[in-house]
Amino acid sequence: MRERERLVVGGLVVLMLLLWLGFLLHRSPRFPGSFEGSMLGIAAAALMGVPLAYVVVKRIGPLRRRVTKKVSLRTLLAWHIYAGILAPILALLHTGHRFESPLGIALIAFMLVVALSGFVGRYLLRMVGEEAKERRAMRDALRSEYDQVAELVQSSPNQMAIISAISGPIRSRLGRIFFDFKSDPNLAGAPALRALRVADALADVEYAVGTQETIKRWFSRWLRLHIALSFMLYVFLTAHVALELNLGLRWL
Repeated sequence: MRERERLVVGGLVVLMLLLWLGFLLHRSPRFPGSFEGSMLGIAAAALMGVPLAYVVVKRIGPLRRRVTKKVSLRTLLAWHIYAGILAPILALLHTGHRFESPLGIALIAFMLVVALSGFVGRYLLRMVGEEAKERRAMRDALRSEYDQVAELVQSSPNQMAIISAISGPIRSRLGRIFFDFKSDPNLAGAPALRALRVADALADVEYAVGTQETIKRWFSRWLRLHIALSFMLYVFLTAHVALELNLGLRWL
């Protein structure tokens, strides 16, 4: 279900970006004020209220307890996600690609950025976290294997000699000359060689885990950015609705 949700939301994000690029091919200056255009704008504004409602329910304890008796937070989060993507799509259709008003342009821009930042935080950050979790499990398994093999190597002088012969970039080339690993099955399965292979794999995994942790720390800041952008979005949305009501709806 989670993978299906990711694919659906990802497809909606791609559609949203493609609709934004539609101004290169199509512009309808009168469409935003028409009945159809106004209905799309009203629907987009109504959908933008769903993410705000989710935040309010999640942050206010008594309200959260009352609401979650009937609807789970997971369901509310799904509504939050889909509404946050569908609202910019309807808003782009509402514009008729007439990007002339500074307020309208700012509103559309914030809608797109908020939707993209939400997608990044919800799905890309989770993907990085899941991959980092798998890497950490692999690292723990390699450490355990390395500890076991290291005990065998330390207890055998012959194995320590192999380690000394092939450790380091220059010595490893000389070691390949003096030790025929492929033709000698005893050497091929030697604990010393197993220890070196495990150590190399462990070093690679450690580097990957460190890189993913750095990415995760940077991505973890998305929530503060997402909240700040959302606040500005609702400011622009309120101003846009107030302006339209003040000017009057042309289709009435």
